[in-house]
Amino acid sequence: MTLIKIRDLKKTYLEHGVEAPALRGINLEVDEGEFVAIAGPSGSGKTTLLNIIGGLDKPTSGSVIVDGVDLGALSKSALADYRLRKVGFVFQSYNLIEVLTALENAEFVLLLQKVPKAERRARAKEVLEAMGMGEYLNKRPNRLSGGQQQRIAVARALAHNPRIVLADEPTANLDSATASGLLDMMREMNERYGVTFVFSTHDRLVMDKAKRVILLRDGVVVGDERKG
Repeated sequence: MTLIKIRDLKKTYLEHGVEAPALRGINLEVDEGEFVAIAGPSGSGKTTLLNIIGGLDKPTSGSVIVDGVDLGALSKSALADYRLRKVGFVFQSYNLIEVLTALENAEFVLLLQKVPKAERRARAKEVLEAMGMGEYLNKRPNRLSGGQQQRIAVARALAHNPRIVLADEPTANLDSATASGLLDMMREMNERYGVTFVFSTHDRLVMDKAKRVILLRDGVVVGDERKG
């Protein structure tokens, strides 16, 4: 089933009064349950594309339909609700809350959703344990390695059962061995929970682990490879 449908997507920014196109007419579809990397060099438009899919940015023209809903037709409050309920975000800088424990960070989105405490704690603990972080539930981020912090960030992205997890350069701050382990774990979560993962990356390791690689260059799709 098609989960993300993008048609003639364009995004242009104004830089010093001059139009700077970031996306120049993207057309693609992502099916439910895919594990896909959007790859390309810096400036290719991959982060812009991820931000639009995540409802963090709006296109200049074209459409993005996620789970049957046209994001361009949503109000600000409806977009905020979409981000809260249907999307999980993983960033290269982890974006954990330093004063909260691993468990409290993982349940944070559920807290925003006003899920009862016992239910959200159970769900966050389940996902942290699935990510191999069960023994670190009460540790704060500054007591954990970068790889461990990113696993907590992935658990937070998954805990509320989103339709999509968007991961923007999630391995950028990790060494290759740690990154490989994290990606294997994310792929396991993809298969266990059926959640669609979409990465933006220029990391060859991510491209190798992905089940599909969409190549961007200068704001257009120049390649689309499905593996297996």
